[in-house]
Amino acid sequence: MVSQEIKNRKGARKSQDIPKDVLALLNKGEIPTVNLTEWLAVDQTELIKNAFPKIGLKDSIEPITKAIEQQKKPSTMSSIKLIGLSLYQHCGNSLASIIGLLSNHESDTIRCYATYLIALNTDLTISEKLEQSRKLIADKHFGVREIVWMALRPEIEKNLSESIHILSKWTNDSDQNIRRFTTESTRPRGVWCKHIETLKENPEQALPILEPLKSDKSKYVQDSIGNWLNDASKSNPDFVIGLYKKWKSESPTAETEKILKRALRTIGK
Repeated sequence: MVSQEIKNRKGARKSQDIPKDVLALLNKGEIPTVNLTEWLAVDQTELIKNAFPKIGLKDSIEPITKAIEQQKKPSTMSSIKLIGLSLYQHCGNSLASIIGLLSNHESDTIRCYATYLIALNTDLTISEKLEQSRKLIADKHFGVREIVWMALRPEIEKNLSESIHILSKWTNDSDQNIRRFTTESTRPRGVWCKHIETLKENPEQALPILEPLKSDKSKYVQDSIGNWLNDASKSNPDFVIGLYKKWKSESPTAETEKILKRALRTIGK
């Protein structure tokens, strides 16, 4: 039984300050992380050793732990991707049921693994991958939301026109996490990920996503759009300047102003 004190914790600022009982619960997969410090502190090997037997994945533990140990530059994100890939190769005909188990797990780290099982599935179209990922895209945890766009981004790039068409329809979703995914997953440069060269050279291709969000009420979404345009400004400043002038005229709102201010921070230097 997890105490209310642990459930309501704010989270330590430094990994060495995480209480031992909290870290033990995190590594058992019995509680979610509450901040980036905890998220980075989870021991992926300990987590799968503790949690996988309970969800019928005991046989996958040994090959996955060996793969983790063989990493040259291990990190939380690289390990999550590696575990997702290893699980995908191990799942076989049980893929759908395993995705269900992982995506509904109490541990946000374990839910992250599910994102790669969907993204790597060669039997699915990009439309099906995006649709099956919606629950994870709207996840309450920041870590899952970041990993899911990173997992799907290579698939989005490979099917860029179709993806933009699909995501443009998501810009009207009532969930800010869904709306934010449309821009975060397609950023020309992005963070911790490969650039999308097509959008660096021709950012206007993403206007069906950007235009509907130009006065979005959510700061979470506003920041992502501003970052998208700032990315674009580094390789195509004329596009961003032109859009700035257009949106200033068409959408004189406080929300648009915040987006444009963030979008111009590189040009302004």
